Amino acid sequence: MNLRSTTDRPDPAMHRVWRLPTADAVRGRRALWWSVGPAGELAVLLVSLKYLTRGRYPRGWVGRGLRTPFTGELVTITDREEKRIPVKDIRIRPSHLALLPDSRFLLVNSRTSRVGDGELWRPNAVVFSASGSPEAELCVGDDIAALVTDADGGIWTAYGDEGIYGEHPESAAGLAGWSARGEATWAPDGRLPDHPLQGCTAATEDDRVWLVWYPGSSRGGTYLTQITPATGAVTSYRSPLQQPDGFAVRGNRAVFTRRDHNKRAAELVRAELDGGTWSVTGRVRLRTPGRVVPRCAQGRDGFLWLRAGDTWTRIEV
Repeated sequence: MNLRSTTDRPDPAMHRVWRLPTADAVRGRRALWWSVGPAGELAVLLVSLKYLTRGRYPRGWVGRGLRTPFTGELVTITDREEKRIPVKDIRIRPSHLALLPDSRFLLVNSRTSRVGDGELWRPNAVVFSASGSPEAELCVGDDIAALVTDADGGIWTAYGDEGIYGEHPESAAGLAGWSARGEATWAPDGRLPDHPLQGCTAATEDDRVWLVWYPGSSRGGTYLTQITPATGAVTSYRSPLQQPDGFAVRGNRAVFTRRDHNKRAAELVRAELDGGTWSVTGRVRLRTPGRVVPRCAQGRDGFLWLRAGDTWTRIEV
């Protein structure tokens, strides 16, 4: 099989969707957390520079420090319109943004801790109404590396090594499913091919969720775990690309990305599933419209969304 390979070239499949408007940048607003919803809507939370500090590492938006409480503005972009709502008095330091049904949304801090010496854990997630008002606080585990929500409002998480080898019970399993009320709804229960060490990314495909992770055992590799929320069924596959930043799937086809950290470039890999094995069918090095840093990609129903600087692009599987 001949694999396509080029160097730093635009890919005709990479469609530019949105860029932070110059007017926002001039006013001192910065685009921080972002997500894509089940209807393909892009959501970006803007925060004023007066609440932000600059960290040395990591580079890019993920390295920004934050003073709380702070006020932000949630921008939701669809093919038809751009909608903005203010979000006031945010008291957590978010690591993830996710969309929920009825235009609600979720802000999540990746870390949590025990309350005293008991079994209770501090809330690290806040559910907001469509108008931007907080509705509920919940805990969805410790050291969250990747998070995605499904069309019914379920929350799916993959954890990092500090959570997996920490004391939080759901985090210890490596992968978990949650309700929007903070109830644990799914656990691997021994059905994974190895024990996870680190989550990489997550995606949705119709009524299924995919969590991408790698183990700490000598067997190595990276796994793609498909979960059907309605039944709890689990199927895992070996990934043809080690530790991808992004993954999207449609049927027996998938695309992966792996960033060239803090550069204007990323590797794009296409693959097909045949007989239970994903095999690479194409490989290209993309020139991106901005620098790519951690949490640069998310897969939604056959499209891979890639953030490069303050520009969002979409690649179809």
